[in-house]
Amino acid sequence: MAEDVVDLCAALLRFDTTNHGGGRSAGEREAAEFVAGHLDGLGVPARVLEPAPRRANVLARVPGLDPALPAVLVQAHLDVVPADPAEWSVPPFAGVERDGYLWGRGAVDMKDMVAMVLSVLGAWSREGRRPRRDVVLAFVADEEDRGEHGARWLVEHQRDHFAGVGAAIGESGGYSYRVGSRRLYPIGTAERGTSHLRLTARGRAGHGSRRNTDNAVVHLLGALSRLAALEHPVRLTPTVRAFLERTGRALGVAVDLADVDGTLARLGPAAALAESTVRNSTTPTVLRAGYKVNVIPGTATAELDVRTLPGAAEELLASVDAVLGPNVTRELLEDQRPVQAPVDSPWFDAMADALRAEDPEAVVVPYCLGGGTDAKAFSRLGIACYGFSPLALPEGYDYRAMAHGVDERVPVEGLRFGARVLDRFLSC
Repeated sequence: MAEDVVDLCAALLRFDTTNHGGGRSAGEREAAEFVAGHLDGLGVPARVLEPAPRRANVLARVPGLDPALPAVLVQAHLDVVPADPAEWSVPPFAGVERDGYLWGRGAVDMKDMVAMVLSVLGAWSREGRRPRRDVVLAFVADEEDRGEHGARWLVEHQRDHFAGVGAAIGESGGYSYRVGSRRLYPIGTAERGTSHLRLTARGRAGHGSRRNTDNAVVHLLGALSRLAALEHPVRLTPTVRAFLERTGRALGVAVDLADVDGTLARLGPAAALAESTVRNSTTPTVLRAGYKVNVIPGTATAELDVRTLPGAAEELLASVDAVLGPNVTRELLEDQRPVQAPVDSPWFDAMADALRAEDPEAVVVPYCLGGGTDAKAFSRLGIACYGFSPLALPEGYDYRAMAHGVDERVPVEGLRFGARVLDRFLSC
């Protein structure tokens, strides 16, 4: 049985769990069986649940010394986005170690987290240790699509597994982010909501050579133009406010909450962690209209990737409705509400303490994810969800370009650092 976190991660990377979206997937079955078998070998009984053929989830619970304490959930997904081997320097599912990195699709998104957790449990088993509180495990399918075979399904059909959970940790947080001589460690305490929209414009179909003032394509383009001109106001959530204040203090930068754009400009590289989360956003991504160049279609549609801040979803949708015009309607394709966990909490403090124990110079700050994770599903159970998948990253390594990128890789020493941090946090 593999014990080292690097060997565990390499083994996981060799399973092709590609999720193409739209229900098309290689499936997580083999990876789930590997994880479940490893847990069983450590004396942690595991269940593999398959809501659809090959779409597999692994559930387990490690009993703590004090069952009266609220449990902590570790949630991580087993699926990955597609990778084109022709674009990569190494085969994306070979799990190759080279130049101090472990290469492969899923190396940071997020089989590294699965490997770190398995490594921690292995250390506990060898040393006869137990955590203070129950540690609930959910290694899930389908995060890279809609979660219908993963977290969403578990929340609807396996609620009892999460009984007594007070907080959860998952992807996108706890990694080192260098700004000058300082090392920030952002912990995700919020996520913008996802409200994907479809706009449909209707008009009078006709011949392309004839005058037509009721052209659906023109109606749609007008609505999109007005949407693009919208200036979404700054809305500071508790997370983003705390990020700006604490990051500014650590970097010696003046923070003016009445001039957020100016403050972001002064934060330098740290601004990238917040610039997409001070406002709502409406981004057109898909356009469809017509079938022949000399035919004016009766309908035209557009799809928008709409992201909403905690507490601002209704405001955003109202601003969209105000500019659509009389010939355009909207419908929600996806409506996942924003996530907000407490910034000042014992959970956050414990994560920060674990990071500082391994890196005394760590500057730990909360931050809001611009995108989304399975936290949106688990937060529906009343669980405070945090982005905490710790890694120590070398200078010059662009962590944020790795997820879904070509030549995805994770530093092996960063993995070992992350396993030590998780051991400290999950033991407390």
